[in-house]
Amino acid sequence: MAIKEVLVPDIGNFDSVDVIEVHVKAGDSVNQDDSLITLESDKASMDIPAPFSGTVKEIKIKVGDKAAQGTLIALVEAGEGAAEAAKPAPAAAAPVVTSVAAAEVPAPTKPVPEVPKPIAPQGTPNPVAARAEFAPGKNPHASPSVRKFARELGADLTRVTGSGPKGRITKEDVQAWVKGELTKPRAEALATGGGLSVLAMPAIDFSQFGATETQPLSRIKKLSGANLHRNWVTAPHVTQFDNADITDLEDFRKSMQDEAAKRGVKLTMLAFLMKAVVNALRAYPNFNASLSPAGDELILKQYYHVGFACDTPDGLVVPVIRDVNKKDVLDIARDLGELSAKARERKLKVEEMQGGCFTISSLGGIGGTAFTPIINCPEVAILGVSRSSIEPVWDAKSKTFEPRLMLPLSLSYDHRVIDGADGARFTSHLRMMLSDVRRLLL
Repeated sequence: MAIKEVLVPDIGNFDSVDVIEVHVKAGDSVNQDDSLITLESDKASMDIPAPFSGTVKEIKIKVGDKAAQGTLIALVEAGEGAAEAAKPAPAAAAPVVTSVAAAEVPAPTKPVPEVPKPIAPQGTPNPVAARAEFAPGKNPHASPSVRKFARELGADLTRVTGSGPKGRITKEDVQAWVKGELTKPRAEALATGGGLSVLAMPAIDFSQFGATETQPLSRIKKLSGANLHRNWVTAPHVTQFDNADITDLEDFRKSMQDEAAKRGVKLTMLAFLMKAVVNALRAYPNFNASLSPAGDELILKQYYHVGFACDTPDGLVVPVIRDVNKKDVLDIARDLGELSAKARERKLKVEEMQGGCFTISSLGGIGGTAFTPIINCPEVAILGVSRSSIEPVWDAKSKTFEPRLMLPLSLSYDHRVIDGADGARFTSHLRMMLSDVRRLLL
């Protein structure tokens, strides 16, 4: 049997990454696609699979080493049927999402209108998934990293044709299939009841108009761009705007600053927003849900994990705080501080950006009066928060205008799952929670 070199495959735009785990040793038998080592990139870890089956003769790398494309991992005696080594499968990238860093916002003190009772959620078929032709008996030939990549993009591997050795599906095959689904001709889309026509971007030589400079997009922006485009074209967005009087809540937040400082916590308005959001999710469970892959069922979640958009030097990421319903505002504030610091230091783990039910995107620390955040699918809604400001509010009792601190809210939701009436009820409920801090204790 021939002894073959196993090298690190293409791992993207990285000169070197850290080796954090070695899963095999000399003498071990490995099957094709078994994990050999784990590398840690900027944002997440990735497994490097064996390109063929065989017996490990010698390990050429250890934990703590730096690795790049072409680095020798091991010498492996190829087993029978592994005459040709498969092309290395590119590693899956960490999921990302939209929005901006958390911002402090002020609080209210006025009575809030009653909110109508919630309406039971109703599921609507997914037009893209409805036209998919599935092959139940087919077992796609793909490495674990490619399977993970396909799951993140929502690609059905049974419909993807592999271009690698022996029909293996590569990352490029998955990307090509997703691109094809998004750009299917309008006539076919109308005939099958889904999809949309997308014109190709024109190729323009901008240097003919003046001096230009080309800068590569960061890895985070490349990945988030693909996800944002998919989320925008697959989920019919509606955005509901509202304003919450947070005068009293901001006064209460300031009064808690000394106690928070004693516990080593920076108490921001975002912690209170998360408590209010969880209260609203309980009242309107169809916001705490996801459509099934086929689009004909609504999966209602019994847990409350809330993501928040965090601005980093490399782009926006969305860490997730788990079980917000079981934590007080100081616990939430501590989690916010720790996850934000890890995001800026590129130390977030993949699992710390997964499992979210709902996302908050806060631009209050930057500015603006309102915006339309893009839903972080498979979630069905996202809350945008802009900068609060003092505004004159009419007081019917005193017959005068009073200065109140108002917080702009922008709620985007998937219209397949949530109708306009429930969207308005949800923002009204949030407004009620934020306008009376006592309600957050219920």
